[in-house]
Amino acid sequence: MSGAKLLDDFLASQDRGAHSSHKKLAKIVREAYPIGVPAMIMKSSTDRLGASAGYSFHLGTPDDLLRRVASWLLTHAEEEGYVLSKLISLLWERHGREDVSLAALLLANIDHERLGMNPWAVLSSSINPSEPAEALLLSIEELTRAGHSIPSNEMFRAWCRGRKVESHLALFTVHAAVNTGVEIDEEILDLLVSVEIPDGDSLLRRIKERVLSGGQ
Repeated sequence: MSGAKLLDDFLASQDRGAHSSHKKLAKIVREAYPIGVPAMIMKSSTDRLGASAGYSFHLGTPDDLLRRVASWLLTHAEEEGYVLSKLISLLWERHGREDVSLAALLLANIDHERLGMNPWAVLSSSINPSEPAEALLLSIEELTRAGHSIPSNEMFRAWCRGRKVESHLALFTVHAAVNTGVEIDEEILDLLVSVEIPDGDSLLRRIKERVLSGGQ
């Protein structure tokens, strides 16, 4: 039986009442992550944590299986989507690599208009004081892929003047926007000049240089 079929069977067996509780859903998806993952990918917790780069766990769940979990959650969500919005925050708090990836998929696809929420504001309020670059990039990629507009200048200003991790979020988001042909106001580019890059972080440094050089 394929990994996808095993996962689908597990999800189908869950009580529909679980969709009324973000805590129950968090427990279910944690159980779902290893289902269908090839044995060669699964490593001991010690090995995985040693290479997790800031995650509380990293199980190696493939992207296609995570998308199946996200689809199940979105399909059975209550109409308003409040439970999933709470789940996103809880997943960031638990902070497994799969949690962050799943949160990105949910954030990009729930009905923010119905909830009266800005997905970029949800993202910035969810992230921890220190985050792996990959964690930020995963969410930015999914929000961009789903067609969400880039943050407002006001939000970029707040990020650049806020926590260091938010200034890095601004830098990554502007880089993604520039790569899709979106023009960024000079005011925002000027603010990015002062973004502090940790010593030895070559990725952030390269992105900053590319953004400030006009993407050249």
